[in-house]
Amino acid sequence: MHVSDALTEDELAEIAEVADAATPGPWHVRLLDDEYAMSLVAVSTVPGTGAGERRPAFDPREIVAATLVQQPRCVDVADERWDENARFIADARRAVPRLIAEIHRLRRLLAARGQECADG
Repeated sequence: MHVSDALTEDELAEIAEVADAATPGPWHVRLLDDEYAMSLVAVSTVPGTGAGERRPAFDPREIVAATLVQQPRCVDVADERWDENARFIADARRAVPRLIAEIHRLRRLLAARGQECADG
């Protein structure tokens, strides 16, 4: 898809379906640490305390995604944007449904204005 290509209603519906099927939000970035997941940068359904909790102080079932697990090094990214990627994922949980709603609102507004011009 080119940036100039408008999203179809089917594409918007598909994006909404994917967002609706995901774990409910809000999601939060958490910095966790333990001997099994050293320096874990995670997206969680529970806000972090900023203390770098160690298990059992955090429940792994609260973790939606991880952008860094250093030991063993099994989750990583070459550009080292672990925190930024986690924030993007967490923010997307809130932003995607809002963006879909805004697209629908603007399309209704444009349709109404188009009708006004046609009636006018």
